[in-house]
Amino acid sequence: MSDQSAAHAAEPATTDATPAVSAEEVFEQKRVRLEKRDKLNAGASLEGGAYPVAVPVTSTIPAVRAEWGHLEETPDTASGAIVGVAGRVVFQRNTGKLCFASLQAGDGTRIQAMVSLAEVGEESLAAYKELVDLGDHLFVRGEVASSRRGELSIMVTEWQIAAKAIAPLPNMHTELNEETRVRQRYLDLIQRDQARRNVVTRARTMASLRHTFAERDFIEAETPMLQTMHGGASARPFVTHSNAFDTELFLRIAPELFLKRAVVGGLERVFEINRNFRNEGADSTHSPEFAMLEAYQAYTDYNGIADLTQDLVQNAALAANVGTEREGTHVVEWADGTLFDLGGNWDRISMYGTLSEAAGREITPETSVAELQAIADAEGVEVKLPNHGKLVEELWEHFVKDGLTSPTFVMDFPVETSPLTRHHRSIPGVVEKWDLYVRGFELATGYSELIDPVVQRERFTQQAAEAARGDDEAMGVDEEFLRALEHGMPPSGGMGMGMDRLLMALTGLGIRETILFPLVK
Repeated sequence: MSDQSAAHAAEPATTDATPAVSAEEVFEQKRVRLEKRDKLNAGASLEGGAYPVAVPVTSTIPAVRAEWGHLEETPDTASGAIVGVAGRVVFQRNTGKLCFASLQAGDGTRIQAMVSLAEVGEESLAAYKELVDLGDHLFVRGEVASSRRGELSIMVTEWQIAAKAIAPLPNMHTELNEETRVRQRYLDLIQRDQARRNVVTRARTMASLRHTFAERDFIEAETPMLQTMHGGASARPFVTHSNAFDTELFLRIAPELFLKRAVVGGLERVFEINRNFRNEGADSTHSPEFAMLEAYQAYTDYNGIADLTQDLVQNAALAANVGTEREGTHVVEWADGTLFDLGGNWDRISMYGTLSEAAGREITPETSVAELQAIADAEGVEVKLPNHGKLVEELWEHFVKDGLTSPTFVMDFPVETSPLTRHHRSIPGVVEKWDLYVRGFELATGYSELIDPVVQRERFTQQAAEAARGDDEAMGVDEEFLRALEHGMPPSGGMGMGMDRLLMALTGLGIRETILFPLVK
């Protein structure tokens, strides 16, 4: 460390901005970097060239910080520990006898590397200055110490390129626009803490969901993505063709009809976290490809499945809060700083009751289509291929949905829009279905499952008639599912929940931010 004291005067502040570059400058930088790549590959003394198969790391940047971070409290202190770490160069400044670099690990943790003439020698220092650029992955070995400014550093005695970056990084101090974040998520992950937190939160959420199911003796199953008939939801499917079978196939819109087959077969508690595909609009809450959870439990109903769903979401909130000041609570913090409480017992409200109250007139399952259409016309609500159920649901969204602030189960839906759901046990004309609304959007839906194959066939037939009228979201008659149901399915409750929307509820972000690599045009 003979050159450390002389280095202090030249040590840079870490807030210096990386200059923005134009398209022409990017082109020129790539040309220069390609030349450096060639030099690295040609240099016999630079083992491994521009892309070595491995570098001799002995620790990680987060681990070094965890063990030696306390040195920052006592500037100009050496640890005596020699480590070899690697990270991406996200800041650098080269002076005459000393070079500074900030190395960033994948989780965003950084450490300073100090490459000095006294420690590496003239030839190595000259090569460093010539060949190392922002964005490169760099391996360094040296003693862990705190600099005169108190920054945790590695006094480098050996360095090696771990991977040469040909394209320059964007300005690390200027926020990327949304389009760049979505299209080049790797840059977003390099630059932005929130992007990295989103990935960690999603992973913790998925682990929490599986843990909650495991505690309740659920089995995780896998169902087909390619199906000969689409069903399980009201949605327009993607259509493809199988050359091997010479038949039209559909990307699944939901796993429901296959998971129910599993329940018929004796898997009384079953769930799947899967990818679904719906060929419909994309906006801040919808994506054509999305992750979904569906679960079915024998010998319960939509009330029991609502209890399960509340537990799943609240446990996910606990998992998302690990390591934060809100750890142990159900209060999540959204990206804009808003605090949102997912705790307590959530309200359960009636769709028809709240619609009647908001509309100022009684609306029941007996209210005629003509009456409902008149209300819709007066309110400017347009409904494609209107029937009683569609009108009721669209009017409810118009009058009630936006007024929901806390998590709320909206109970008891029209029979026309719920072809896979059991008739209500005491209210004619409705079915035992709920939708869970959080942050003003639908997060999940749950049923007391329809298990009577005769009634199910009638519902499928009604759906086929809607399809014939031009409803491209209606289901057809699924004979294979009906055959399974005819073998007897126990009374069951079922639910489906969008994983991307669950992340929206936990983070306050739009759907394109919660999906790591969303589909973009």
